[in-house]
Amino acid sequence: MRKILAALAVFAAIPALAQTALPDPTRPPPEVLAPQAERNGPAVAVAAAGPQLQSVLVARRPGGRKLAVIDGAIVPLGGKVGGAVLVEVRESAVVLQRGKQKQVLKLVSSGQDKARQP
Repeated sequence: MRKILAALAVFAAIPALAQTALPDPTRPPPEVLAPQAERNGPAVAVAAAGPQLQSVLVARRPGGRKLAVIDGAIVPLGGKVGGAVLVEVRESAVVLQRGKQKQVLKLVSSGQDKARQP
């Protein structure tokens, strides 16, 4: 009779042991799952610094096309973006002119300033 009661006690404990949750090895860490405000403190609004140069296309042959991708729009040499004219396209920068004022946009990796004034 004792063996039967011991077996019943073990079987009764199995569901309680089965309810302990195992960690999911594929779940991202809590830092990633936390909302942005919790991770970095209060959110700070960042104003756009102006147009951003995303890509430059320069043909290798003389007289070839020169294009820039600025704020997601393809702008040819002489084209307009935000009231400024694209006056120069280099391999890693472009020059926009608005009236007499010129603005150089440099092609840099993300996380750095993309617009610089000469």
